Order: sequence, then C-alpha cells, then structure tokens
Amino acid sequence: MKPAEPVPSAGRAEVRIVAASPETARQVAEVLRRCFASTEQRSYPAGRDGATRLHFTVDTTQTAEPARSWLASSQPADGGRAHADEV
Repeated sequence: MKPAEPVPSAGRAEVRIVAASPETARQVAEVLRRCFASTEQRSYPAGRDGATRLHFTVDTTQTAEPARSWLASSQPADGGRAHADEV
C-alpha cells in the first residue's frame, strides 16, 4: 500500500492530464489555464509510444470570467449529493 498523496489546500486542485501526444495534453492544459490561475506544468513521459502526462495545480479562487459563469450555472440543484452513477 503506497502512502496517500497530500491533499491540496482549499480552492486548489491537482490536475493530471494523460494524452497520446504532448500537443494534445498541452491543448487541454491551455483551456484550463484560460479559466483558472495555475502553476507551471510539469511534463513526464507516459509510455513508450510518445504519450505524455502533465501535472499542474489550478487555483479555483482566482477564476477568469468564463469559469465564473460556468461554475455559477453548474451548481447542483440537489444540494451536492452524488449522482446514481458516481462512486
């Protein structure tokens, strides 16, 4: 059993992106950076076929306008309970 990873502070989220190519991973990371303040990404190989894994932290307390609008409209109406298909 490996030790649990530290949990980020309130308002922050650790993001891991795994993609078949570095360019695809960078494109996804760029979308998140347009919405949230973030740390510099760290890139790692993710297999022998050129796959890439990116790690970075986003700060959800410092959002750009598109994220504010989306976050406000996506608040669950059922008080935050898990959906039937969520574990």
